[in-house]
Amino acid sequence: MAQTQSTTWVCRVPVTSVWTHPEKVREVDAHGVADMPDINKWREAMNQKETKDLTLSNRLQTQLLYGEPVLIEEIDGTWAKIIALWQPTHKDERGYPGWVPLAHLKEVDSFADRSYARVSADKAQLWTLDRLPIAQLPFNSLLPVKDADETHVHVHTPDGDAYIEAKHVQLVPAPEQIPLGNGQSIVNEAERFLGLQYFWGGMSSLGYDCSGFSHHMLKANGYYISRDAGDQSVEGVEIDRLDSAAWQTGDLLFFAYDEGLGKLHHVGIYYGDGMMIHSPTSGKAIEITRLEGTVYDKELCAVRRFTQEETT
Repeated sequence: MAQTQSTTWVCRVPVTSVWTHPEKVREVDAHGVADMPDINKWREAMNQKETKDLTLSNRLQTQLLYGEPVLIEEIDGTWAKIIALWQPTHKDERGYPGWVPLAHLKEVDSFADRSYARVSADKAQLWTLDRLPIAQLPFNSLLPVKDADETHVHVHTPDGDAYIEAKHVQLVPAPEQIPLGNGQSIVNEAERFLGLQYFWGGMSSLGYDCSGFSHHMLKANGYYISRDAGDQSVEGVEIDRLDSAAWQTGDLLFFAYDEGLGKLHHVGIYYGDGMMIHSPTSGKAIEITRLEGTVYDKELCAVRRFTQEETT
């Protein structure tokens, strides 16, 4: 299964979770590691304690979306140790490391010279050329384009040539060349997911964790930031956290225990007017909340900007 320059390994399911190690998988996680994983059934199978244990026992790392490329480092039985090449992290300069079921990956031809279709809808139906349904693709999935017209985009996928309705995607020159948006456009994207349940390690419109949410809302607007909050908190441009008048819509707000002096544990997106939009924690959903008078007000430890400064 050695990779060559003409092929690459990609995620072949709509969403798969990247685990710290195969031994971390529990019986209750069966829907998450099935040959065709079902995030919603997996979430429903877990009680509150089991859901929190995904975090407490350091089971999940991140997630991959359909078509997302990986580097395979090792195969152990039915599992593959991979590097998620599109997810920056301090853990490995190549991308985010972890383990996924080998059945969730497929070797495909490389299409480095192609433009890409980015799923801009919350979810988009992928169809065979004979109009049979293949899968629902999450927001921000990226697939190489073969051709396109006003109504349909013909794409290369792990399931062969297929198409997506043009109204559900944005055509981009390359995965790293999504057109830049401003702070308001970041917030506008984020608002679409209000009420979506938090999911630890989540990187899809089936459920985000806090840093997966900030990562993807900025990515949708052309800003490539690290996957984890700790890395995100030292990227971009530092903004005075004590001067809220200097904050701009779309800035990232970071929070740490011990009134901002301890371990960093959360990130949200500044909504403007003293509010943020964020994916809070297990058992809660994406929400807009006012900072003043809350624990977040006390725990704010950093503000970072990734968009260009607004000028007057």
